[in-house]
Amino acid sequence: MSGDDVYRGPIAAAQPVPVFDWTPCTKPPPLERARVAIVTTAAVRHAEQRSFGVEDESFRVLESAERLVLDHASPNFDRTGFLADVNVVLPVDRLRELESDGAIGSASPVHLSFHGAQRETLTTIRLDSGPAAAELLRAQGVDVVVLTGV
Repeated sequence: MSGDDVYRGPIAAAQPVPVFDWTPCTKPPPLERARVAIVTTAAVRHAEQRSFGVEDESFRVLESAERLVLDHASPNFDRTGFLADVNVVLPVDRLRELESDGAIGSASPVHLSFHGAQRETLTTIRLDSGPAAAELLRAQGVDVVVLTGV
């Protein structure tokens, strides 16, 4: 069985799907008044932050796009885009342009990074680090999140 078959085949199909008692539904303000943050799965972090380990389900808070290190573990991940322009995985310059143009209310002062190469379970993200990330963004007044999946 190839690696791709694991994600599409009987193993993936046998994974339990969580059932929630309720689905929170919120209506954000119009984009021109919304605070927007970026959440990336590119496993980027500041040089002084702890490295992402393989299948690390925690997140890193990014307060700027300076001194970023790419920790993505997959050997199949093409790093050349990130090396040429961080906006490929963390489009903070584009977000600032949208803010300057009045298309969004403001860019969040912080953005978040997760390691996207997850295999076995997402329980920790669903029950622990995901809610913690959401709470951190709420505390920053974030209304909308742009997910840059890698």
